[in-house]
Amino acid sequence: MEPLIVSGTLESLKAIAEYVMTAASIAGLDKKTAYNLRLAVDEIATNAIVYGYQKATLPSFLTVQAHFDEQGLKIFLEDTGELYDPTQQSAPENLRQPLEQRLEGGLGIYLTMQSVDKFIYERVGDRNRNIFIVHQNHAKC
Repeated sequence: MEPLIVSGTLESLKAIAEYVMTAASIAGLDKKTAYNLRLAVDEIATNAIVYGYQKATLPSFLTVQAHFDEQGLKIFLEDTGELYDPTQQSAPENLRQPLEQRLEGGLGIYLTMQSVDKFIYERVGDRNRNIFIVHQNHAKC
């Protein structure tokens, strides 16, 4: 698929979600896996926009690219925000506690890691590259 380039604003999340769902459909992913993939990409894109771009004075954008191969689907999400490696975020320790007793933060990243078969972060030049991998075994039967 051709890459999708959108502005680094919350209004762009809808276009990103549609792109991911189209890629998931082309890859033949089942509904649950497609939804989980969309959720994971949405979480990282939201974090890039809110924490990486909201205070920036320069124009910002995100690039989304789907790549298909015999192993499955890879979604690449890139931004030019501040360096942020989600894989360095520790899992929330208080998941079994009631909501009002939990510390804020970390749950979205944890859900991202649980929602795909593999998640990779790379810093490439001045860009954060997040790679979401879903294996072919999630295809519709």
